Amino acid sequence: MSDQIKITLPDGTVKEYEKGTTGLQIAASISEGLARNVLAAKVNGQVWDATRAINEDSSIQLLTWNDGEGKSTFWHSSAHLLAEALEALYPGIKFGIGPPIETGFYYDVDFGDKTLDGSELENIEKKMVELARQKNEFIRSEIAKQDAIYYFKGKDDEYKLDLLEGLEDGSITFYKQGNFVDLCRGPHIPNTGFIKAVKLTNIAGAYWRGDEKRKMLTRIYGVTFPKAKELTDYLTLLEEAKKRDHRKLGRELELFMFSEKVGAGLPLWLPKGTLLRERLVSFMKKAQDKSGYQQVTTPHIGHKVLYETSGHYEKYGKDSFQPITTPHEGEEFLLKPMNCPHHCEIYKNKPHSYKE
Repeated sequence: MSDQIKITLPDGTVKEYEKGTTGLQIAASISEGLARNVLAAKVNGQVWDATRAINEDSSIQLLTWNDGEGKSTFWHSSAHLLAEALEALYPGIKFGIGPPIETGFYYDVDFGDKTLDGSELENIEKKMVELARQKNEFIRSEIAKQDAIYYFKGKDDEYKLDLLEGLEDGSITFYKQGNFVDLCRGPHIPNTGFIKAVKLTNIAGAYWRGDEKRKMLTRIYGVTFPKAKELTDYLTLLEEAKKRDHRKLGRELELFMFSEKVGAGLPLWLPKGTLLRERLVSFMKKAQDKSGYQQVTTPHIGHKVLYETSGHYEKYGKDSFQPITTPHEGEEFLLKPMNCPHHCEIYKNKPHSYKE
């Protein structure tokens, strides 16, 4: 059996390497500069740790900060760094999940009887930076389900044990960096040293598993960057965005207002705003007419069967709908603030071709 494997690069170039070579080693064989910037490797379409061994012929894409999947891996690892800092500062806390999001990451944490008010974030940031400078490697290990359960029972972490219930033996992996170990499928960046700038942005509440009947955890949001200047630029961008926030401008220009009695996020259009809104609606209608579309109007309620067919009734549950039963035939209609199932496919320039 050959000890060599063939690696196909994005430009179609095929190179031979020893079996067990990692994405990081492949990057180093191309250039040291590339190796310093590789965050992860996309192997046969799946994102892997750049330090994970490749044992068969594969296609590979080396991911950096300039790639979306590279950023996602960076922020996923930053969530683990946050958890490591929290465990160091608040021994005995328990962890839910800590995924990357569109910009940054969060981690859901059970602090027990302690409540965070936001004043603690700066100290947590400092701890994250301190740990990042240790350049601890993210080490992946496959673990038997029984051993994983034993580990988290020892930590008395019911949230990880809950997650383990849905995982099959043979598919479970742990990741360790420094003194922190987490249940995670990865991938992660090579080491914490890639994380140079940290900002924890917000604290919110989040029910475990999104179930309001379960415990409310503390969700800590953050964002990190490989360069301090990128964080500075990001924070400047946020400040500029606040100045242009439509909610702020809408009030200042007297376009609309909000009332808690009406509901959060539901605008009450004032005279100036109504004029602007009508002009936008008029522009939209003219553009649609010019393109050959015709207007239709649909009802605000629909028969229960309609929502069962669309899947909304099963997905959102009975609590999301307000039933209305007709007095004559006892038919059940449903009222909900959505009109998705009522939409028709209207074919351009074919006014009589309607399809349910």
